[in-house]
Amino acid sequence: MNGTEGVRHPRGRDLPPEERERRLRRIWDPPRGILGALSVVDHKIIGRRYIATAFVFLALGGVLAALIRIQLATPEGRLLGPDVYNQVFTVHGANMMFLFAVPVMEAMGVYLVPLMIGTRNIAFPRLNAFSYWIYVAGGALLWIAFLLDFGPDVGWFGYVPLSGPQYGYGKRADIWAQMITFTELAALAVAVEIVVTVFKQRAPGMTLDRIPLFVWAMLVTSFLVIVAMPAIMIASSALILDRLVGTHFFNPAEGGDVLLFQHLFWFFGHPEVYIIFLPAVGMVSTMLSTFARRPVFGYLPLVMSLITIGVLSFGLWAHHMFTTGLPRVGESFFTASSMAIAVPAGVQIFCFIATLWLGRPVWRPPLLFVAAFVVTFTIGGLTGVMVASVPLDSQVHDTYFVVAHFHYVLVGGAVFPLMGAIYYWFPKMTGRMMSDRLGAWVAALVFVGFNLTFFPMHVLGLQGMPRRIYAYQPELPWGGLNLFVSLASIILFAGFLLFFVDVVRSAVRGAPAGDNPWNAPTLEWATTSPPPSYNFDGIPVVTSANPLWDDPETLPVATGLRVDRRELLVTSVQRAEPEARESSAGASIWPFLAAVATTVMLIGSIFSPWAVVWGSLPIAVALVGWFWPKGAPEDEA
Repeated sequence: MNGTEGVRHPRGRDLPPEERERRLRRIWDPPRGILGALSVVDHKIIGRRYIATAFVFLALGGVLAALIRIQLATPEGRLLGPDVYNQVFTVHGANMMFLFAVPVMEAMGVYLVPLMIGTRNIAFPRLNAFSYWIYVAGGALLWIAFLLDFGPDVGWFGYVPLSGPQYGYGKRADIWAQMITFTELAALAVAVEIVVTVFKQRAPGMTLDRIPLFVWAMLVTSFLVIVAMPAIMIASSALILDRLVGTHFFNPAEGGDVLLFQHLFWFFGHPEVYIIFLPAVGMVSTMLSTFARRPVFGYLPLVMSLITIGVLSFGLWAHHMFTTGLPRVGESFFTASSMAIAVPAGVQIFCFIATLWLGRPVWRPPLLFVAAFVVTFTIGGLTGVMVASVPLDSQVHDTYFVVAHFHYVLVGGAVFPLMGAIYYWFPKMTGRMMSDRLGAWVAALVFVGFNLTFFPMHVLGLQGMPRRIYAYQPELPWGGLNLFVSLASIILFAGFLLFFVDVVRSAVRGAPAGDNPWNAPTLEWATTSPPPSYNFDGIPVVTSANPLWDDPETLPVATGLRVDRRELLVTSVQRAEPEARESSAGASIWPFLAAVATTVMLIGSIFSPWAVVWGSLPIAVALVGWFWPKGAPEDEA
């Protein structure tokens, strides 16, 4: 089939627009009430929940960061004792990596990818709902344990033997291990959904060379999640088996290997950096094109750089282990790989600069955050090349130089683009504009505060200040810089506070946005803001990479999807030619119940291995209810 041929259906084709809308809303609108809220499968609602929950965890992690900076502001700080401090920095790191950075990037994909490729819902919508509830349960487990004073205290990486049965007393390391299981299960589910959605639900005509760069970034990221995250789940599962069942995966006395844990962890841990960074590249590419008023420079090089980074990211993990006694040949390989990955990252930066240089930039808040991203990520990339060198890394390993480096990479490479993306897509999500004036202040405060806070940490690291210490002696030369860093962090916190104030204020009484306030070129702006429950009345037909710029008035649509049941258009992988109509699953309480049963089983297993056996029964019941044939096609998935 070519174009729209074969996708028409007599039902609804000749209905008046008001009647079509009424019927579509009756089929696609989420159910009402508490039960309806627990049953919803609309990707937009779940995406907004994901994003809001992730920012709650960001705020909580920021509170812990403030406690750390108060503790270290002066020598022999007395705000936190060593035990509480160990919990604080562990929960801060685990929270930011597993509960904020990765989930919020996937959440943006959950909300935006179906809209950007012109489909009505994400693939496997009930699995999407299940993933959110599992994510919330994992976050609740970590924070409730912390508030009850048995939060993890082994670092966000959970290294053995510190986290093993010999030294990891109580249930703190078990909490960390099961929190990993929760969050990675949720991430894997979302990754599968995005891959299938992008490959099989693109609008007719959206060939591979017309896919928006953000969608490309989410596709590559999803493959990274699918390949990398099982490694950390294996590591955490083996750890909890060592602790609860008496296995010896990491016990050298019984034939285990301590370094096996590090290899498994970092085989996930370094691709995780790019799981966070690549969606940000997609966000930057999208915002740059809109505000430079021209297509992004180097579409093909940007796509190839995304794929190249995804492949190379699996050859870097051992550069975190240069001080563990690896063979010299191995160290040389990982040094070369760590430096090589700077090449495609550099290609991206130069494409971004060229887009601005050749365009007519309109300096609105999203573009200000893009500029902040380019500066800070470049600094982080340069220090990344430095620590890829074995001699230098051996000197600065486990010092504040590394703390500064990864904050420059993660905050500069992910949080700045994310904040710009919130300003950019907030009108799409809410129908209201955020404040340009407050946005400019937020960008300035966060950029200045971040650099004043974290750049001096490079110097602290070179002066020998180790990571993860809760106090230091007055005679050491670190007091002045630590005080400066702690005072500078007030500016950073003020910027984030102003950001949250702007979000709340704009959601309540922001100026109406209109359907496409930025005059953007991608399909998510082809529908209303906020979009209806069914996203698009007629599925768009794409004839170029920038459809709303090239043909803004007469965007063709493919009609024929039924209006008496949930239907999606399935297209071919390469050329996005229509192939079939497919039912989309409707609202169901069973994903929530399955998540509750899974939560009970995983938390129960922390206290007794038998919880896995008995806890599997309610999970089985929930899955039977989930997949039991119910007659209607939309109830079969």
